[in-house]
Amino acid sequence: MNKNYSLRITTVLSLFIFLLYSGCKSGVTHDPKKLGLTADNAIVVSARAEASKIGIEILKKGGNAFDAMIATDMALNVTFPFAGSIGGGGFLVYRKANGETGTLDYREKAPMAAMHDMYLDENGEPIDSLSREGALAVGVPGSIAGMFAVHKKLGSLPMATILQPVIDLAKQGYVVTENQKNRFENYSDLFRKINEKEIMYSSPFTANDTIKNPQLAQTLERILKNGKEEFYGGETGQKLIALLSEHGGIMTIEDLQSYEAQWRDPVVFNYKDLRVISMAPPSSGGVCLAQIMKMIEPYDLASYGHNSEKAIQVITEAERRAYADRSHYLGDPDFVDIPVNTLIGSDYLNGRMDNFSFEMATPSASLNHGDIPGYESMETTHYSIIDQFGNAIAVTTTLNGAYGSKLYAEELGFFLNNEMDDFSVKPGSPNMFGLIGAQANSIEPQKRMLSSMTPTLVEKDGKLWMSVGTPGGSTIITSVLQTILNVEEFGMSMQGAVNAPRFHHQWLPDVVTFEPNAFGKGLLKKLQKKGYQIRQENSVILGKVDGIRVLPDGRLEGGADWRGDDTAIGF
Repeated sequence: MNKNYSLRITTVLSLFIFLLYSGCKSGVTHDPKKLGLTADNAIVVSARAEASKIGIEILKKGGNAFDAMIATDMALNVTFPFAGSIGGGGFLVYRKANGETGTLDYREKAPMAAMHDMYLDENGEPIDSLSREGALAVGVPGSIAGMFAVHKKLGSLPMATILQPVIDLAKQGYVVTENQKNRFENYSDLFRKINEKEIMYSSPFTANDTIKNPQLAQTLERILKNGKEEFYGGETGQKLIALLSEHGGIMTIEDLQSYEAQWRDPVVFNYKDLRVISMAPPSSGGVCLAQIMKMIEPYDLASYGHNSEKAIQVITEAERRAYADRSHYLGDPDFVDIPVNTLIGSDYLNGRMDNFSFEMATPSASLNHGDIPGYESMETTHYSIIDQFGNAIAVTTTLNGAYGSKLYAEELGFFLNNEMDDFSVKPGSPNMFGLIGAQANSIEPQKRMLSSMTPTLVEKDGKLWMSVGTPGGSTIITSVLQTILNVEEFGMSMQGAVNAPRFHHQWLPDVVTFEPNAFGKGLLKKLQKKGYQIRQENSVILGKVDGIRVLPDGRLEGGADWRGDDTAIGF
């Protein structure tokens, strides 16, 4: 293991603790059975009320979930610059009312001039700041390509009808929340450093201030007029490349012009009476979720009890093994052969828990990836939509780190991503989330970087049952997992499942992270005696889950995470 690993993890957690914990009340208790917002026809759940409202208004105009997706996504660009930006990318998982399923990959790509050692010093060690801050950290954005691909294949309303409310919102402004004020303050010095000047978001704000973004409104107006090509080579694209070049970036107009979103088959698997539909590589979410759920399926979690000692052990040990496989096998399927069917198959997984014992933790140092035959961000955002026609989507989109690379395109009105850090900058060295990568996720020109994003849809007894997802970097997979289990195994409502305390293990570092002030000291001491290393004090918040469940009577229940400004709106 890299000798600076522990130091890096400590630094990363210290950097993000204020951001992720701000606005979250410790020790808050919730009724796990109490329903969240219910609606007869449709629900949109997202990180901001304004975005959810715009999505719902599109549905009320007769649009479908895919029209509402575009409107909600673009509205998050306006109101949630922390993660929602056209300077990044994401993944869509969908299920149409007729049962047809699919996914869209609009993940960022490495520029053509990228090299495998571009972030290493003369001694071959990673220079962390290069892959995380500034122009060299920026991958080719995919969000606009994704929105237009969705509209072409699945949309029903004119793009003008979808985008005009977002343009109006950017012009008229949105209200700053207490959470946002704290985030702006936390990053204001870094904004000035990276941009070498004051930017709109480095100015002091107070809660209830109104922020207008006329530059973003103009960008969206040009995109509406000229289509996808405006971003990928038009005036917007030219200004984007000029900014990156000015700050030492390597992206070119050719990089933008060559970008295409990719329709891919989802990862589909069964867990008891559930059929789970999730994202395939270059997201690791679906594969890891399938592995964990299949490894824990033989265990009677319901009888152990929610967040009990035995339930935590089983889930932790399955997570440990899945993340070990993630680090070795997963990457961009357009560049590496990924044995997905084998990795999620019973023949392979049946033996992965053989060395697990309730008496003692399995040290991660003793556990490697499994041998098979023949062979994301804390600062992400997620939204879920189910429309009045029965279509459902789960979308997770990101800039990677908070405000991405912190480089702000002032003339265009948005931040740019730092997704290049999601590659294995040096195989065996951790990224900003502590995840270890191997050669499968090494940097190559035009390659998509591995992600943890896990937008997921679930069927129960052959019918649509749930849409769920979350931000949270490496904790995304485990937060989605526990939310599904909270409803299926422990009988919680959607809102109760979202509210419930969470824990996380990712193989390395060999630490079980528990949400602060949410687990009893006696329970944690019992786990420590069995060899589990515990992190709770100064821990991070594990995801901000947004989900929708179809109730037995056909109504919809939204679950919006209380840890953020997330809001469910329906009709």
